Amino acid sequence: MRKFVVAAAALLSVAIVSSAVAAQEAAAAGLAVTPGKMIYISTGQRLAPVYRVTGAGDAQIILNGRLVTIPAASLSDVSGKLTTSLARKDISQAK
Repeated sequence: MRKFVVAAAALLSVAIVSSAVAAQEAAAAGLAVTPGKMIYISTGQRLAPVYRVTGAGDAQIILNGRLVTIPAASLSDVSGKLTTSLARKDISQAK
């Protein structure tokens, strides 16, 4: 039982640290990926608001009734707007 508690505590600390690192990377890039913030595509059209943010900093949106994850690497700040470099077609077909 004690080994389980120690292993669980170690796993939890790793998860917390990785979440903090992802948040720091997003903050360093100047991105404010928060639930409710609108995501735009490169043409300036609205895509969807952020539903939630994963521990890795990826944004998840609900698009056409499905939960879709947009990688943090594809997000940037363009004129104060959270913009993805992915095309709407690519996002719609994502799993």
